[in-house]
Amino acid sequence: MSKNRKIPFGYCMKNGEITTAPNEAFAVGKIFDSYVSGKSLLEIAKEMQNGNIPYDPDDDRPWNKNMVKRILENEKYLGDESYPQIVSEKIFRSANERKKKTANNLCVVPEDMKSLRSLVVCKQCGKRLFRNQNGTWSCKAYRCSEYGYMVSDNTITSAVMNILNLAIADVSLLKVEGELSVYSPDGNISRQLNEINRLMDSADIEYDRIKTEIFRLAEMKYDCCKYDDVPQKTEYLKSILSHQKRINDFDNEILKKCVKRIIAYHNSMIEIEFINGVKLRNEVR
Repeated sequence: MSKNRKIPFGYCMKNGEITTAPNEAFAVGKIFDSYVSGKSLLEIAKEMQNGNIPYDPDDDRPWNKNMVKRILENEKYLGDESYPQIVSEKIFRSANERKKKTANNLCVVPEDMKSLRSLVVCKQCGKRLFRNQNGTWSCKAYRCSEYGYMVSDNTITSAVMNILNLAIADVSLLKVEGELSVYSPDGNISRQLNEINRLMDSADIEYDRIKTEIFRLAEMKYDCCKYDDVPQKTEYLKSILSHQKRINDFDNEILKKCVKRIIAYHNSMIEIEFINGVKLRNEVR
């Protein structure tokens, strides 16, 4: 089970007293400098991981942005009766002022971008992308940090409009095979039929039992019927887009009606998955 360090990163116990751990203390200073210079928590975590300095020697967990955040918030680095000073008050305050400002800014999202927040996902891990205050989108999953990519508002909206215009120009692109109801009997159905036939051929016919088994067969057949609403969704899409004029401005209403997911690749390719499961992609350079 993972746990937090008992002694903050940057310190160690020596001869019964808390003192600085040279390599870790140097890393703490680097973390504060990097953050004040504009790097994100995730970028710093990646640098620390590549630097081969574990956050906790007794725990093999990789660095993550929460570890970096805890370091930036820890006032013990300013020094007190128990802990030697590692960072100056000036850089500590600068880092935490930037963190506070960043946290406040994250809440500011343009109205036309709000509908995208629940739709845009990372191709690599499938998690929702995070919209940064500067209008870029990035994946915060640690295992996706190696791609180091960001897509902009303009990249996403332009690609979405291009793909929707492709579908408007040719609704046959949305065609997908499917049936409203599919009956796929299994081996239990055959065995039940054989059992009913055996009872019917018996010299002493048990009408009540046969009736019960017939009802059971009907129930089993019903369970083997699968309803597929893809054809209905496809017709719904066609009814909307076949009467739609070419889109020149980002349209939230069409987006909500037609799109299930917007998938962002690390090479800036954008793919739309429509509500009927059809996927169309467009690469924007």
